[in-house]
Amino acid sequence: ATTAVAEMHTFTASETNSSICDLYEHKDTARILLSVFYGSILILGVLGNTIALTVIFKNRKKINSTTLYSTNLVFSDLLFCIALPTRIAYYALGFHWPFGEALCRITALLFYINTYAGVNFMTCLSIDRFFAVVHPFRYKIRRIKYAKGICVFVWFLVFSQTFPLLIQSMSQEEEERTTCMEYPNFEKIEHLPFILLAACLIGYLIPLGIILFCYSQISCKLFQTAKENPLTEKSGINKKAINTIIFVIIVFIICFTPYHVAIIQHMIKKLQHEPLCTEKKIFQKSLHYTVFLMNFNCCLDPFIYFFACKGYKRTVLKILRRQVSVSISSAARSHHEESSRDVGETQMTVLAKSSNGKLPEK
Repeated sequence: ATTAVAEMHTFTASETNSSICDLYEHKDTARILLSVFYGSILILGVLGNTIALTVIFKNRKKINSTTLYSTNLVFSDLLFCIALPTRIAYYALGFHWPFGEALCRITALLFYINTYAGVNFMTCLSIDRFFAVVHPFRYKIRRIKYAKGICVFVWFLVFSQTFPLLIQSMSQEEEERTTCMEYPNFEKIEHLPFILLAACLIGYLIPLGIILFCYSQISCKLFQTAKENPLTEKSGINKKAINTIIFVIIVFIICFTPYHVAIIQHMIKKLQHEPLCTEKKIFQKSLHYTVFLMNFNCCLDPFIYFFACKGYKRTVLKILRRQVSVSISSAARSHHEESSRDVGETQMTVLAKSSNGKLPEK
């Protein structure tokens, strides 16, 4: 038993101290999957958020607190989409960044702005729905000037959290590649586990707690109101509020939970002992795929606007119907012109043959 323990300690020490630990051994698979995944996010994100922005612009005279928070959410998603082409190229090149340190820092900044602006504005939307249903007479918090002030504060908070990224080196030279915005590039930062655990608390756990609280209070209020007056159960405001928060919770669970769970469990492990090479590889691989899920939120955010904002569905359907109508009329016109051209050509052939004294055979 003593020999087995000694061998195990020897293996652990050799694995931990080994300088050869390729954290990118999955690059051949990742370069295909992540390039395709982020390419899809770019297309869907730009399309969905552009439609949402078009609808917001068409209804700009009817702007309210809900629309304002949704607009900021859409804007943060479009900012993130600007950074995606270079990120796609990075993955396609097998985790190699040829664009320089400055662009790496800007990409990292846009990435984290999108993440935490998204979290904060989803929280604002949930609080907005909470006041709309549970405390409808406390309308001051939902006035447009108060909502503007809250948006300014959220952006200030997001920039104060992410600005240090501009002064922190984001890329790292390795033997075969230059990596950008990868966890090993930050590993030497002092007290890193405590910093990341605090970030998870402020940027994920507290907002999730607020959103769940808002959802529970709205559900209780709707249940109580439905018991007292069954007609209010069909209220559009109530239905809109519950749909908005349910979708926000779904986005949180699908997009943000896997990434933050991966970070929390690895940082707790890191506080207990130095992770082995195998553990580092598993964590690195999990980060690449959980970060993709987190970024997928920019494709889902337009649906939050769909549930939150009155008239959005009607306006989108109107735009789509108009587009389909234009396509059908264009196709019909093209078909009509083609038929007319065929008839004209046939008539010309008949006339030509008649002038030569030959009638077409029947």
